[in-house]
Amino acid sequence: MIFILMPIVFIVGIICIALEDKLHINKSAIALSMCVVLWGLLIVGFQADPGNSLFSDYLLHHKELASEGSLQQAQSYVSFSLNEHLGDVSGTLFFVLCSMLLVHTVDKYGGFKEITSYMATNDKRRLLWYIGLSSFFFSALLDNLAAAIVIISIIRKLVPHKTDRMKYACLAIIACNAGGSWSPIGDVTTLLLWLNGCISAPSQILHLFLPALVNLLVPLTICHFWLFKKGSTLREEADELKPNRLKIELPGRQRKIVFWIGILSLLLVPIYQIFLGIPAFLGAIIGLILLWIYTDRMHLGLKVENANDLKVVNLLHDADLSTIFYFLGVLMSVAALATGGQLALAAGYLDSAGAITSSLFVNSSFLAGIFGILSSLVDNVALVAATMGMYPLGYNATMVADGSFWMLLAYCAVTGGSLLIIGSATGVTIMGMEEIPFGYYFKRFSGLALLGYLAGGLVSMLLLL
Repeated sequence: MIFILMPIVFIVGIICIALEDKLHINKSAIALSMCVVLWGLLIVGFQADPGNSLFSDYLLHHKELASEGSLQQAQSYVSFSLNEHLGDVSGTLFFVLCSMLLVHTVDKYGGFKEITSYMATNDKRRLLWYIGLSSFFFSALLDNLAAAIVIISIIRKLVPHKTDRMKYACLAIIACNAGGSWSPIGDVTTLLLWLNGCISAPSQILHLFLPALVNLLVPLTICHFWLFKKGSTLREEADELKPNRLKIELPGRQRKIVFWIGILSLLLVPIYQIFLGIPAFLGAIIGLILLWIYTDRMHLGLKVENANDLKVVNLLHDADLSTIFYFLGVLMSVAALATGGQLALAAGYLDSAGAITSSLFVNSSFLAGIFGILSSLVDNVALVAATMGMYPLGYNATMVADGSFWMLLAYCAVTGGSLLIIGSATGVTIMGMEEIPFGYYFKRFSGLALLGYLAGGLVSMLLLL
């Protein structure tokens, strides 16, 4: 009974999040409620399903539980899983929190002034291309989540009007996810595939850059003609075009130092992880520490009115805790389904459904495409991790290192998250930062994201044949 009830709770929770603006209940409260109910069901009534390999592996590695009853074994497994998943999720949450604080601090110090001055224009169509292409390349160099935070900070300077800004922010979701799919450090899932030897960086860039670019250009071109009329300008003048924009204007040298400390801190996160094994959240904390120390020391000789308002300790009050709680609720809800065995069962059904033709390439491509669509609903990190567990390297000819399945999965799992605004960390972050309703994105941009997803997928299949 519990096994069947849990997916129902999850689906109902996702629907309620989608209807947030109708229910007038914040999505973070809904996500946390969903998380508590799912883990509560596991704690109270978990019963091992024969196909739950996670539970079997746990008992295999904890032989001291062999003499215990089934109830004690179940409670021990759920308690262990809860703590393990909470540790993993906490790492993600601290990374998001520190990244947001780094970008927010750089923004408050005017660090993005130079970049935004190059992009500043009142022409809506031209700005659309600036933002789309900048998001695409930023996400490949940093990662799509950090890039999204940077881009939203820039958009806020360039597009003062809320209605206009929401359009650019929604397009940035598609662009950031597209850019994250062709770089090994562009998304957590591509990093996961890379570190596990499923794909190599040169092969990924060679095979996925063009599909990712098509994924962006299709919706970007449609938006160029559909969203804005020729010659249309922003409803309000861009802040970057106004004189004396900053109330607190710092010297140019100090502003640039703050900018480079913040950006290099984000750039070094994947390098720390790849070469030194330092987790992403610790890398982000290292960057925050460096920026914190520098800005605190800088204030000793800074003769600027209201300069104390820019101290990191004061900027902590601006942290977007609502988004953090939303991440906690969604990621821990997915973890509950993984612990209960429902995700593994769903993957098994998909494996059977994937055999649609006698062609191994077509079957694996179809399966990767389905996983991509699922990533718009289910956390793509958990989805890719489950997929690697189902299909070890060498499982078939398409699942060898740099095989077509892994390449398509890298593309589909990342860009598929653009189909719904809640389908990726990028979308969730931008949704929280700009308070974009689920229905707004679904009506105006989900269809565009689907067209880009299908077009890019077709190009990737042609390149991989």
